[in-house]
Amino acid sequence: MSAALSPAVAASASAPQEAALFHRGETNELDEERWQPLMHLPCDLTVDLLVPDFRAADLLQLQLGSIVGTGWQIVRDVPLRVNGTLIGWSEFEVVGNRLAVRLTELA
Repeated sequence: MSAALSPAVAASASAPQEAALFHRGETNELDEERWQPLMHLPCDLTVDLLVPDFRAADLLQLQLGSIVGTGWQIVRDVPLRVNGTLIGWSEFEVVGNRLAVRLTELA
């Protein structure tokens, strides 16, 4: 005797597999249609660049032209987050006269 799954349980059981397909870029028309209502929502994309040992005294001494050393090695990728959630790692790149980040690894 086999037990039938409720639609909600069946949907939640397939969610990880569907999410994995979406992350690998293997979307189909159904996936695109399902995500369409969310495409207009704003997201905050941030790059984390830690400055170790930065203190309130350092903050108060900042002025135009100040340079803040990060201690971050150029060869190390920096964390990339969307709405606070780590999505991957990136590296800095100059594009024209702008600073950009190139995604190097998905989280």
